[in-house]
Amino acid sequence: MTTHCGFVAIVGEPNAGKSTLINQLVGGKVSIVTPKVQTTRFNIRGVCVQGGAQIIFVDTPGIFDAAKNFEKAMVQAAWSGIGDADAVLLLLDAKHGLKDSTRQLIEKLQSAKKRGIYLALNKIDTIQKPKLFDLAKACDAFGLFDRIFMISALKGDGVGDVKKYLAERMPEGAFLYPEDQMSDISLRLLAAEVTREKIFLKLEQELPYAAFVETENWEEEGTSLRISQVIVVQREGQKKIVIGDKGAMIKNIGIAARKELESMLGKRVYLALFVKVRPGWRDDIESYRTLGLEYKG
Repeated sequence: MTTHCGFVAIVGEPNAGKSTLINQLVGGKVSIVTPKVQTTRFNIRGVCVQGGAQIIFVDTPGIFDAAKNFEKAMVQAAWSGIGDADAVLLLLDAKHGLKDSTRQLIEKLQSAKKRGIYLALNKIDTIQKPKLFDLAKACDAFGLFDRIFMISALKGDGVGDVKKYLAERMPEGAFLYPEDQMSDISLRLLAAEVTREKIFLKLEQELPYAAFVETENWEEEGTSLRISQVIVVQREGQKKIVIGDKGAMIKNIGIAARKELESMLGKRVYLALFVKVRPGWRDDIESYRTLGLEYKG
């Protein structure tokens, strides 16, 4: 049997629904999802098999007008994912339509002169059909997209059509991953991402963006697992917020993360969380590498 295998970069502006879509495409959680923008910080690969094709979906950080070096590193990671891909799927929030920033992103894709660029209009359940069709027509006028899909990543509507269509366009080649593997992300890093997701969901304002999580210890003991993680923040005041009154906040974060990890891993999980202050970690090159990022100024 002839097999096909290729990479599809999923790109778009922050909070377009890229992580939700990639989780739907692969049939499991490989990328964290929160209502906040710029949650994904590095390229995450989700793997699925459709017929005789293996598709490696690359969930990229949202592309936006970055000002700080850490943000620029995230955007550079997104564009590197585009350059290495066999196909590009631009995800657009249909409710927000064609904003100026969206037009700029499309123009950059045009200048890249890359073949195999597709568009998925997401969150179609939030917009009236006449407006949706007008949006599709306006997007088609760019002359960039080989095909336009209409989907709801959250509900799964239309996602199967996207997967089937892309599978038929992957280049011939051997599978790069075992058929039952859903991601190339290590379990240690995935566990850290799960905890970071809970920080996003439990804490408001800017604090989640000032934190990252490292898995320092991972010990398997039969049917149980002991995980030790460090939540790194930039200031003492942020540390107090993460810990909360009498340790209530960090306890709630830990409980939520532990429950999800047990569900994902099928094991009893003992999760220990600690908080460390590392001033200026967002400007530290080594911190970038911990998160799988590189910044070339």
